[in-house]
Parts: sequence; structure tokens; C-alpha cells
Amino acid sequence: MDFLQNHVEALIFCSPQPIKVIEIQSCLAEMFDADVPEKDVEHAVQALTEKYQSDDYSIEISKSNGGFQFLTKPAYQASIGIMLKQQSKKRLSTSALETLSIIAYKQPITKSEIEQIRGVNCDYTVQRLLEKELIEIKGKSDAVGRPIIYGTSNKFMEYFGINDLKDLPTPKDFVEEENKIGEEEKDN
Repeated sequence: MDFLQNHVEALIFCSPQPIKVIEIQSCLAEMFDADVPEKDVEHAVQALTEKYQSDDYSIEISKSNGGFQFLTKPAYQASIGIMLKQQSKKRLSTSALETLSIIAYKQPITKSEIEQIRGVNCDYTVQRLLEKELIEIKGKSDAVGRPIIYGTSNKFMEYFGINDLKDLPTPKDFVEEENKIGEEEKDN
């Protein structure tokens, strides 16, 4: 079983995006010229997950976008934060984050609908998000002129570490309580 576990570990480690159990099975089937049962792969992933929970490791196996990948543990957030700060030129600008959040919550959406919400031209920002592969073209609208419609990509899920769009915070999570004057009435 350690032999299989080592191969699963290597596949998760080298995969550029979260790797699904079926993809691991496919690689192992070709490697060993035999089918590897799904439960054996799942057991190997579970054993690896438990192994990396130890404080001896600064990384852990995380489930994201239906697959598995190695991520740094939260305890090392400060050192990773410094590295990311130094790589700030790769970070998303405020306008890119605003545009991306509109697309994430309103998808599928056209560029003109995004511009109507933001109140500014979004050509450059949409192009940058496409280049970073955080959004993708989902097709064309049936509206006049058949504008392109956009939606988030799998890379968006990985970038934000979410497994499903349902994992996005709901807008009500951001609403602050309004200021109130006076005391609230209490039921007696």
C-alpha cells in the first residue's frame, strides 16, 4: 500500500491544479497496466491527508474544485504573505477584484452588464482576467449584437481555494448593521 501511496503523493504534488481521483486512477492504470480501484486511491489520499496533518509538515493536502492539491498550512501564512507581497505585481488590482466578483456572482454576464454595474469601461480589466485565466468565455448572448458572455474558470476556484461556487460568501455576509438611534425595545 505504501507503494501506491507514494505514487498518489507524487501525482498530487506535481499536478498544476487539483487532481481528481479519476485522474489519479487513469495515471496509475497506464503506469501499472491494470485498473486501480477507486477505494484504494481514496484510502491512499486519506492516509496522506492524515500524514500531512502532523506538525512536522508545513503543507497539507486540501480538497479544492473536486480534486486534491498540496497547500501551505495556515500557520505559515505570514511567511507566505511576505513572499506574495514581494510578488505583488502579479496580484489583482482593486478594479480586477471588483470585476471578478461581479462576474462570479452574476455569471453568465456580458461586458456591458459588468460596465453598467461598475459604471466604468471594463475592456482592459476583462482582458487581464482572461489572460490570467480567472474568467473564460462561456458563449454568446441572444441579445442584440450577440455579445460575449463571461463566467469564472476552474483556475478561479483554485485561486480562491473554493470547491464550488456555492462556497462563495453570500452578499448578506457583507452587510453591516445600520446605525440606530436610541435603545432597542425589549420584549418582556
